[in-house]
Amino acid sequence: MKASELRAKDVAALEKEISELLKAHFGLRMQKATQQLSNHSQLGKVKRDIARARTVLAEKKRQQGAAQ
Repeated sequence: MKASELRAKDVAALEKEISELLKAHFGLRMQKATQQLSNHSQLGKVKRDIARARTVLAEKKRQQGAAQ
């Protein structure tokens, strides 16, 4: 997911997206632990998506705090 797509979402949608990504990351970790994960690069991609979403969320919260 691109940062521009994330910036178009509001705070509640970003928090939901982060929650979904964390669940996906957990599922991938479990697949890796049970030797069922065939594409290991998915783990890194999901971790980067989580970090990207958290960064955009922090930016939005900072902007809201500065506007008040």
